[in-house]
Amino acid sequence: MKKKILLLLSLLFVLVGLTGCKSITKSANSEDTWNKISRKKEVVVGLDDSFVPMGFSKKNGQLAGYDIDLAREVFKRYGIKVSFQTIDWSMNATELRNGTIDLIWNGYSITDQRKKKVAFSRPYLRNGQVLVVKKNSGIHDFAQMKDKTLGMQTGSTAEQWYESKQKVLKAKSTVLYDQIPNSFLDLNAGRIQGILLDEVYANYYIAHMAKSSDYRVIENKAVPADLFAVGIRKGDKTLRKKINASLLALQKDGKLEQLNEKWFNRKSNYLGK
Repeated sequence: MKKKILLLLSLLFVLVGLTGCKSITKSANSEDTWNKISRKKEVVVGLDDSFVPMGFSKKNGQLAGYDIDLAREVFKRYGIKVSFQTIDWSMNATELRNGTIDLIWNGYSITDQRKKKVAFSRPYLRNGQVLVVKKNSGIHDFAQMKDKTLGMQTGSTAEQWYESKQKVLKAKSTVLYDQIPNSFLDLNAGRIQGILLDEVYANYYIAHMAKSSDYRVIENKAVPADLFAVGIRKGDKTLRKKINASLLALQKDGKLEQLNEKWFNRKSNYLGK
C-alpha cells in the first residue's frame, strides 16, 4: 500500500512539474517585457558568433558585425545596453521562448516556418541563398549537384528552403553543420562538393579568404529572395514597436545606408522602404 501511495505521489509531482513548466514557457512567450527591459536598461540578443559579416567574434575575442552595430544603434535611442549571448543557432526559437535571450538578431530571415514560433520586426536587409563550390569542381549551376553532396548549417534559411518542395536543387546527399566555417573545411577537403548558404555570408567570407579565387558563387533566379529581420517573442508587442520605430528612424537619417557601405561597400542590400 505504501509503495502505491509513493508511486501516486511521484506521478503527481511529475504532472505538477510539467504543468508548471508549460505555464512558465507560455508566460515567457506571451508576456510583454518592455517595462522589465527599460527598468533594467539591458536587452539580450542571441547570435551565432561565426556568422560574418552580421555578428562574429574577431581574433581578439571582441564581437563585431553589421547586426552588432545595428542593434546598438537601435537601443541607443532608448538608453538601453545590448548584451550579446552566443547560442546554438538550431535552438534559437527555444532560447527566445525560454527567456534566455530577448531577441534573435543575426542574419535572421523571415520565413513562414519561423512565423509560427516568433514575431518579426520590419525587415532591414535583403538577402538570398547561393551555392558555393570550388572552381575546379566543374560545377556551374544548381542542377549539377544532383549526384553530389551538399553542406548547410543546421536551422538555417538554406536548410529550410532546401527541405521545402523546391525543385531547383536536389543533391545526392546532405551534411548539416553547427557553423558554416566547418562546411568550408569539408569543401576544401573534398568531403562535400557544395555549400548552400546566405549570399551576404558567402560574399564576405570568401572575399576575406587567402585563396578567394578558388571558389565560385552560383546564384539561381528561381531561388526566392529573403529578408533579414529581428526575431521577437509574440507577446513582446511593445518591444517590437520600439524596434520598428528605431529602425525607421535609422533609415530616414541615413544610418542604415552607412552600415551597408561599411560592411558591404555598396547600397544594393539596403531595403530602402
